Amino acid sequence: MLEIIQPEGLDTPKTYSHVVVATGSRMVFVAGQMSDDLDGNLVFAGDLAAQARQVFANLGRALAAAGARPDQVAKITIYVVGHRPEYLTVIEEARIALFGDHKPTDVLLGVETLAAPGYLIEVDAIAVID
Repeated sequence: MLEIIQPEGLDTPKTYSHVVVATGSRMVFVAGQMSDDLDGNLVFAGDLAAQARQVFANLGRALAAAGARPDQVAKITIYVVGHRPEYLTVIEEARIALFGDHKPTDVLLGVETLAAPGYLIEVDAIAVID
């Protein structure tokens, strides 16, 4: 079970929460998901919006394989190559497609590169399930 807390005196973010209190009997740790197809090949090279959609779809599949739902995710980390503020909108759209109104805590990091050339975004997750 997750309790979402938006502390007084802090802003109210559109897509994440400042605090999530998790109680449950199982934790699920999902490795960084990238814009890979079923065969592990990069898809949508050079297109951040399309890669973000693929990444969050892959994250959803990984969660489901562990018996976890998106609304059980307590925290995600988002890595974006050469992050700029204008990227936030396309990342948020892809994120909302998976999480809807659920707002796990997050960290967004701008990085120089990911595991291989062409990848623009990677997201990992921690979920707590009952």
